[in-house]
Amino acid sequence: MFSISRFHTLMTQLPRRTFDQAVTDLSADKHRKGFDCWTQLQAMLFAQLSGASSLRTVVAGFNAQASHHYHLGARALKRSTLADANAQTDPQVFARTASALMQGLHRSLRQEGHELLCLLDSTSLTLKGPGFDHWTFDTRTRNTQGLKLHVLYTPGNAAPYLTEFSPANLNDIDVARTLPLDPKRRYVFDKGYCDYAWWKQIDDAGSIFVTRFKRNAALKIERSREVARDAPDGILEDQIVCFGHRHNRAGHHNPYTAPLRRISVQRQGKAPLVLATNDLDSPAAAIAEHYRARWGIELFFKWIKQHLQLKRFLGRSQNAVKNQVLTALIAYLLVLAYQKIHANHLTVWECLAMLSTALFQRPHVESARRTARQRQRLRQEFLDKQHAWTWSLA
Repeated sequence: MFSISRFHTLMTQLPRRTFDQAVTDLSADKHRKGFDCWTQLQAMLFAQLSGASSLRTVVAGFNAQASHHYHLGARALKRSTLADANAQTDPQVFARTASALMQGLHRSLRQEGHELLCLLDSTSLTLKGPGFDHWTFDTRTRNTQGLKLHVLYTPGNAAPYLTEFSPANLNDIDVARTLPLDPKRRYVFDKGYCDYAWWKQIDDAGSIFVTRFKRNAALKIERSREVARDAPDGILEDQIVCFGHRHNRAGHHNPYTAPLRRISVQRQGKAPLVLATNDLDSPAAAIAEHYRARWGIELFFKWIKQHLQLKRFLGRSQNAVKNQVLTALIAYLLVLAYQKIHANHLTVWECLAMLSTALFQRPHVESARRTARQRQRLRQEFLDKQHAWTWSLA
């Protein structure tokens, strides 16, 4: 009886219909001469999961598993063919696939009844040197040359919900304004997204936001809410405020007229955090906890950069870089789904470590062999004991 490998199990979790539809819509397999997007995706996922850091390593490792190619629907790789495919494939093929995976994890979160908390932030991917400079040099900033990856992250299932790319010199708030806003969702972000017009858009959409006021925000205190001075949650002040000016010094109009809450939270050895939210009902400690959860997206960025292939790129064109980042996100989502279904006793990192060393093992075959060996050992022990008993009688 045929048994699939762990890598095959991962691939069965991909939304193949969405992937095929994206390939058809974008004509991504046109003029590919047998090396289709499906084989390319599997090769790039193999690179992410096995830790391969060069095209030669990917090709050698993937081709060494030729006996698995038929069942995966793949074929042997050539380095130049894979390099050309990464440079020419429209990143939207992999972006749609990643989005479908994210939506699937998000639906399970809704069904489990978790709070829909979304953390918004961006991380920079530094891209300098020959091959990168011709498309990243003009959009560089004083601190960064490369790309930004913008992510909406849901800590309830430890997975991104939405991702976008932008040049390094594009302000985070410009990307945030283009993101779809869902009602009855709680968005948490830092001071880099301070835009009162966008805050009003979130409020008008029926969503809640939790962020921080800038130090120079002109506020009028309408009333103060009672705060227990001996409370262990570190809440110093809880006030209902509104903006004091409708126009700033540059003459820009401030459309936000609704009341806000201003919550001061004590920090050890640092100035208090001054939080802003349109949630006028939840306890102040709960709102402070929501903002503390923002650290989760920082840990997510750190995790994918440390454990997936996002430091050394297999190609230097814009398409190649974006395709590698997107396949890294797909690999993370597949490992997360595998961990929840097949290895919930392991952490995501432990699951990735296990998969990276046993990608092409067949668990059912290994289990059957282990059971057969155990039975053989028990049978031999029984025969040895029977033989010893017979000799003792003699």
